[in-house]
Amino acid sequence: MSERRELAEAAVKEHGISERQACRYLGISRTALRYEPQKPGDHELVCLLKDIAERKPRWGFKKMYDYLKNEGYDWNHKKVHRIYRELGLNIRVKPKKRLPNRIPKPLREPEKANISWSLDFMSDSLENGRKFRTLNIIDDFNREVLWIEIDTSLPSERVVRVLEGLALWRGYPQQLRLDNGPELISHTLADWASRCHVELAFIQPGKPAQNAYIERFNRTYREDILDAYLFASIQEVQAITEEWVEEYNAVRPHDALGGLPPYQFEAMKS
Repeated sequence: MSERRELAEAAVKEHGISERQACRYLGISRTALRYEPQKPGDHELVCLLKDIAERKPRWGFKKMYDYLKNEGYDWNHKKVHRIYRELGLNIRVKPKKRLPNRIPKPLREPEKANISWSLDFMSDSLENGRKFRTLNIIDDFNREVLWIEIDTSLPSERVVRVLEGLALWRGYPQQLRLDNGPELISHTLADWASRCHVELAFIQPGKPAQNAYIERFNRTYREDILDAYLFASIQEVQAITEEWVEEYNAVRPHDALGGLPPYQFEAMKS
């Protein structure tokens, strides 16, 4: 091709024939004749893209290309995209985890303790703005608060440790009623439940009413404690919560229990 281009150029310049005639005679297109070779290598573009990726790790191709264009570079978007992909800079989008179809179990009040526990997470912040979470666990039979774990982070391993601690003095429940939070659909909790013969009764996503016992408790805990105090530390949240839990279980009348507190209701049913 390069040899025919040279002959066509010579024919036009030296013999005065038209460009169209020269191309037709030598069998090349006029576009090929007019093509101006580009500067070899993509070193400058490679360096620029790497630099942008390092400074702006969340930028994708579109933002990078627009940035280069705004800076005065005139590379074709196809070329920029080719180098972008060759460098492996395309941001991988993590797919949402697909949840299995949940078949809700009827929300029935158990006939005795340790048949079904409900658990759920809540969140709030300290006076200095630092976030913390709570893991609330109740017995569905008498709405007794079994435990409220409080910390800045409560991963699935921590959930299992709390449940194991409760089992030391309560025994294992037949089932746990819970939602589809990431800590609760983990393999860690599933393996523990399988090993301890505890059924995990997941509610359907977006249907908190299917976990109504713990949802009702969360509202009370929010109003009485989380919204009622400005906490200076995690230790203060724990101390105030522990005192309140004892009062909730032993003194506070519960409408669903005929006006009795959880401990008294359980004693009467025993």
